[in-house]
Amino acid sequence: MSEECTHNCQTCGVDCASRRESFLEKPHSMSSVKKVIAVVSGKGGVGKSLVTSLLAVNMRRDGYHTAILDADITGPSIPRAFGIRSKAMANDFGILPTATKTGIELMSINLLLAKDTDPVVWRGPVIAGTVKQFWTDVIWKDIDFMFVDMPPGTGDVPLTVFQSLPIAGIIVVTSPQDLVSMIVEKAVNMAGMMNIPVLGIVENMSYYECPCCGERSEIFGTSRVDEAAHRMNIQLSARLPINPKLAAACDEGLIELYEGDWLDGITKSLQKML
Repeated sequence: MSEECTHNCQTCGVDCASRRESFLEKPHSMSSVKKVIAVVSGKGGVGKSLVTSLLAVNMRRDGYHTAILDADITGPSIPRAFGIRSKAMANDFGILPTATKTGIELMSINLLLAKDTDPVVWRGPVIAGTVKQFWTDVIWKDIDFMFVDMPPGTGDVPLTVFQSLPIAGIIVVTSPQDLVSMIVEKAVNMAGMMNIPVLGIVENMSYYECPCCGERSEIFGTSRVDEAAHRMNIQLSARLPINPKLAAACDEGLIELYEGDWLDGITKSLQKML
């Protein structure tokens, strides 16, 4: 707690851990979630939803009960990656998440819309309120790890998630370009302001590996993920390749069948949190 804290969060302007805790929303009374991990990026299009999906799949393969809360309300892509076309159901107690083929539980705005292509033309407070309802109104039963697919940037919804959910840490997703790395540092700094630890950084589209000869080409420039991790004091880093099979698995809703060990180091580290 800051020495300048007035001990009244309604009037105090100091951003401290106690203040963030005061905004935490209680989960549904029938929910049980042990660890909540947010997957963030400073901009869109770097593969945040892909990384979220792979982390959930990895953990599920290792025997953990995993879930994904899709907080990217205006650009939801999680249901498609898992091939989910059915809609979420509800009972007298609350909303029920939809389960994938391997038992990963999902909640996304596309599971509530009449058509997947219906646009969500809402203002920021309404979007932020919907994300909170995904936490408070959905019955998440016996979840070991929940991964939150965050919208890009540092605006209303990321702030709402950081303040309202008990985030145990974040995974940062970036790409090799210098500009993107600079933008991602803003997301890292935001997490620092909210006293949320950064658990790892993933560089997507890091290289292309020729399927014939195995030669690696860094198409978007030399990887700087290790350099960035050192500069921002992030202990774990990983590199995801440009892989047509991985892209096809997402498009076809078969991400649970992917083959690759790129994120194994990060998932093994996350398992030690329980």
